[in-house]
Amino acid sequence: MKLSSLFIITLISVQSAFGQDRTTKLTVYPEFKPSVIELADGRILKEKFTNIFLKNSSLLYMSGTVTKEAYMANIKSVKFDDRLYVKVDTLLAYEVDSVGNDALYCATVIDQEAYRQNLRNNQVMTNISLSDQVSTTSVDLSNEDDYLFPLINIYYYRLNGKFVRCHDRSLSNVLNKEKKRMLRTFVHMDDFSWSDQKSLIELLKRLQ
Repeated sequence: MKLSSLFIITLISVQSAFGQDRTTKLTVYPEFKPSVIELADGRILKEKFTNIFLKNSSLLYMSGTVTKEAYMANIKSVKFDDRLYVKVDTLLAYEVDSVGNDALYCATVIDQEAYRQNLRNNQVMTNISLSDQVSTTSVDLSNEDDYLFPLINIYYYRLNGKFVRCHDRSLSNVLNKEKKRMLRTFVHMDDFSWSDQKSLIELLKRLQ
């Protein structure tokens, strides 16, 4: 019975990981490209070869032939030809949509825990020997797809000029009593999801 339960839990974990978008890339863009960088002190820099690191949604740039990760405390925003990223906490996030003066932002990062868990799930123990000591033989069932990086989107609202994580606890800290009640009601609706952009935009409309 314990083995069956363990198998079910493991299967659910694998299915959850496979439900995520996955990639072989470590950067948002296939190739490094020009961008305009606004620093925290107001200075503007133009770099020819830049990208967004999916490990932690930070800025990468080329220094000669060496790829370097920018010190994010110095970064305010990064403008590529197709998208403007602004620093929210330590992440570079882009605007998904706006409602009035408020907006929804998204930062995409590699779900490192899901990646490690998926690899662990594919280590199957065989030949379990129970004596004075427990010995096992491990078999790796991983295939090439298992080594793709699962991605996760982290969402923020810009509310009244300030950024707040899209999470009930974070939002409750900045909302008045009336909007807190509305929030509790809305997030318990069957079709609401904190990972669904449409749900988050609809919630943002209700927060106006």
